[in-house]
Amino acid sequence: MEAYLYDKLKNSRVRCRTCCHFCVLEPGHRGLCGVRENQDGRLMVLNYDKIIAHSVDPIEKKPIFHLKPGSRSYSIATMGCNFTCRFCQNADIAQISSEPGTRIMGRPMAPEQIVDNALAAGCQSIAYTYTEPSVFFELALDTARLAKDKGLFNIFVTNGYMSPDLIRQVAPYLDAANVDLKAFDDGFYQTFCNARLTPVKENLKRLKRAGVWVEVTTLVIPGLNDDPEELTALAGFIADDLGPDTPWHVSRFHPTHRMTDRGPTPADTVEKAWDIGKKAGLYYVYVGNLPGSSHQHTQCPHCDATVVERRGYDIVNHIKENGICPGCGALISGIY
Repeated sequence: MEAYLYDKLKNSRVRCRTCCHFCVLEPGHRGLCGVRENQDGRLMVLNYDKIIAHSVDPIEKKPIFHLKPGSRSYSIATMGCNFTCRFCQNADIAQISSEPGTRIMGRPMAPEQIVDNALAAGCQSIAYTYTEPSVFFELALDTARLAKDKGLFNIFVTNGYMSPDLIRQVAPYLDAANVDLKAFDDGFYQTFCNARLTPVKENLKRLKRAGVWVEVTTLVIPGLNDDPEELTALAGFIADDLGPDTPWHVSRFHPTHRMTDRGPTPADTVEKAWDIGKKAGLYYVYVGNLPGSSHQHTQCPHCDATVVERRGYDIVNHIKENGICPGCGALISGIY
């Protein structure tokens, strides 16, 4: 199908406006994502209904901790990504060639079927995840519109590199987003992701202004983005520019894909990142990929009562209706 966001240029070239790469493509060429192709001066989407992964997941797996804790989310993805992260955890479906003729695999699944599957599974939300949702934006938007009408929440799990136009179109249907803020150093983004930091920071602010519930995840990688000064600056950005009630998930790295030159993140490094987040004034800081950590629970920032208990994906939610703390009556930020 034809892409929703692009410009036609001279000599049958096109400029994609789906993400912040803004690829300019000659006829027959594909964008960095590998799933958008210039066909005779029209930008065509090659992965529209080709679902490569779908599953019923705990919403905490996204991770989203402040939207319907303990609920289930119907998770979908197509092939492709607009980043080339060396530490990609889903490289087999995300990191595909942009060479013309590369096969785009997946099972046909229309938006109506996706919504029906989510409802039949007892899910309260649909998560566009596993790969980057902006590369299957057309499918995500068409599905999100239907899902909203059926009372389902919509969630993006994203690298945050979508274009401002994309955010404007999807925001009315998007309830929450977990955005990877992979580092607070532009050199890291250029070297390890083939991207830039500033668009991600600006899009985080755009999502917040649009009324989307935002949670942030940082994969802490030994020797690359674990410097305390960098993490302090990153946490300060979240607290000051997004708000202290924005949850920050600091997650442990495990060697994968093209980054097997270092071991897993030491547990104490992740715990120190948690301390940095709290010292920056963030109300809700969580540790990921570290079983047994005590920093999985949600605590009231006013009275310190544990309002959501988490042990793996076993959830006990004590929050009262409308997000009220049972201990002091304060509001716990999120969607409950």
